[in-house]
Amino acid sequence: MQRQTTTVRIARWSATHPWRAVGAWLLFVAACLVAGNVAGTRTQSQAAPGESGRAQQIVESGHFPEPVAENVLISARSGSLDGAAAMAAAAEVRTAMSGLPDVLGVGQPVPARDGSAVLVPVTLRGPVLTSDQRVQPLLDATARVQGAHPELRVEEVGAGSLNKAVNDASGADFQTAEVFSIPVTLLILLLAFGALIAAAVPLLLGLSAVTAAIGLSALVSHLIPATQALDSMILLIGMAVGVDYSLFYVRREREERARGRGHVDAIEVAAATSGRAVAVSGLAVLVAMCGMLVARDATFNSLAVGAILVVAVAVLGSLTVLPAMLARLGRWVDRPRVPLVWRLTAHRGGTGGSRFWSTVLRPALRRPLPTLVLAVLALLALATPALGMKLKLTDVSDMPRSMPILQSYDRLVAVFPSSGSSFDVAVRAPAGESARTRAALDELSRRAQADPLFPADRQPQLQTSADGRVAVLSIGVPYSTGSPQALTALNRLRDDLVPATVGQVPGAEHAVGGWIAANHDFEQRMVGSLPWVIGFVLTLTFLVLLMTFRSVVVALTAIVLNMLSVAAAYGFVVLVFQGHWAEGLLDFRSNGGIVTWLPLFLFVVLFGLSMDYHVFVVSRIREAVDRGMPNRNAVAHGITTSAGVVTSAAAVMIAVFSIFGTLSTLDMKQLGVGLAAAILLDATIIRAVVLPATMIMLGRWNWWGPRLLRGRQPWGAPDADRSEVELSPVH
Repeated sequence: MQRQTTTVRIARWSATHPWRAVGAWLLFVAACLVAGNVAGTRTQSQAAPGESGRAQQIVESGHFPEPVAENVLISARSGSLDGAAAMAAAAEVRTAMSGLPDVLGVGQPVPARDGSAVLVPVTLRGPVLTSDQRVQPLLDATARVQGAHPELRVEEVGAGSLNKAVNDASGADFQTAEVFSIPVTLLILLLAFGALIAAAVPLLLGLSAVTAAIGLSALVSHLIPATQALDSMILLIGMAVGVDYSLFYVRREREERARGRGHVDAIEVAAATSGRAVAVSGLAVLVAMCGMLVARDATFNSLAVGAILVVAVAVLGSLTVLPAMLARLGRWVDRPRVPLVWRLTAHRGGTGGSRFWSTVLRPALRRPLPTLVLAVLALLALATPALGMKLKLTDVSDMPRSMPILQSYDRLVAVFPSSGSSFDVAVRAPAGESARTRAALDELSRRAQADPLFPADRQPQLQTSADGRVAVLSIGVPYSTGSPQALTALNRLRDDLVPATVGQVPGAEHAVGGWIAANHDFEQRMVGSLPWVIGFVLTLTFLVLLMTFRSVVVALTAIVLNMLSVAAAYGFVVLVFQGHWAEGLLDFRSNGGIVTWLPLFLFVVLFGLSMDYHVFVVSRIREAVDRGMPNRNAVAHGITTSAGVVTSAAAVMIAVFSIFGTLSTLDMKQLGVGLAAAILLDATIIRAVVLPATMIMLGRWNWWGPRLLRGRQPWGAPDADRSEVELSPVH
């Protein structure tokens, strides 16, 4: 008698004690949610890398107040500006703003050089991160002045107002994505199962895993601070893996019942096969997500922790509470049925393979070498554009211009270029060198204004700490992040202007920061970290698969196929987003680059998620081999019998990721489209063409491994009858 695996023992206890298992799970989810709400979430400050990070540290050491710059721009709606009317409106703005409690100060009106506009600088109290919560009274005051001067355009643009507009738009975007992801997932599951309860079970497990993980992430945030995108990432990953794992388990239990097994026996078989595959694939995903920790970046650390938590909870739920739900529901899991869909899914749920996938597989089965060569060449051709990938962090210039405040921002930067991005030259000098530091910064300001790379519409702004040891000079530039001009200006400051001025102050520490500098430094860190992340993920994934399948060839094949899938995904993202041909189709404006963090994040997520399909499909093939089926027939059996569940699981992922691809921000759009396209490629070309062709060509070498690892329990179901997997010969 075979020794029962851990997944079978857990499933048997859960199936025979369903109320205890369900109650414990609900208590666990509720406890995580309550504990997370009580503890609250500690968010991270945006720590910049490299030299820009040193500049940030110098600025923080000066203990400067954190005022937020707002600007009220007054211009003509048409024709030339009436200077007297504009100055009168500016006086009203100053009066209205000065009386607001959150306003630190209001500057004198600044006319544009060409006389087309007047700028009123306003300083808002408090930190930038919470400025969106305090800026509404200023916006209301601006609106009142606008109402009194309909012939003019009176508009407010600044850090607080931009943050508020972007956060409001992003919040609405994510809310729409979250609302649509649930019914779309349910619809796909209905098509997969043909019964409402069977479709609802994976969805409920996925949602409960996301809920528990969000609560746990709030607790962990007090050790590793959370990034703003953490909850959205947990939803994205949690719905994908949570639904997939449950889907694998439920479909296998359903197949075994269709063969005539009782409920508990069917659950045990599902636990021994799909349950084990879920545990292995979950471990592989966790290994991949740990790769983000290798990047040594605060944002990636937070995302890694969130992904690890939600995947671990999803695996736990699939192996513990899911068997209890299936045992308690019994045949009610197939109610109420969707008549036409039920007849189709009931046929697919039997022991036979899918006729459609048998047809798709035919080229790989009959002519594996030509099929493999053509498929690999096609994927490599798709990957080729990745060689020209350009990295760039998104900024204000990349946001959709349908937002009114961004139209106002464009008008502001057009007449006052220095109001756009800026470089922050931070200096910390020894005691007694304050005078020399101030003189050096004044000289730097003069040189910058004389340099055509830097606009001269407004003087650089200088701040000095109370003790005079720390100073920050902000030099505005009109360039977008990642543009060649921005990089040229940064290099001019770092290599020439700053060393020739503040670099001559004895004992002074200096650094150039700001958003453009942070983008460049972050890009350098990502480029340097990516090889280490790839090496870490590949090594640990190889070890996990080697210990699971006891085969060096299976482990190496999985890694090569996943790398091919990731490379094709990179090429597709570059092809779509670095050019302009897809802008109208996907509703975005190309900035000529790929968001800086996307290659590393995309690699880790895709490598983890695609491993789900690989482990599930190969485990079905190995199960057939262990029962004595010839290699070619085993490959055909494994692909065709798992194709339905893999297709359904991929459809759920593609649907959820595609919804995120509809968001208005360019970074989320690139992430959603990239993930959706990659999963589509992986679940079709990789798993249905490249994988079977490769395994057929390798034959018995698929299962070669060290002698030390050969003794193991087979993947076959307990006490399975070989006749259950017999197929007609493949010609």
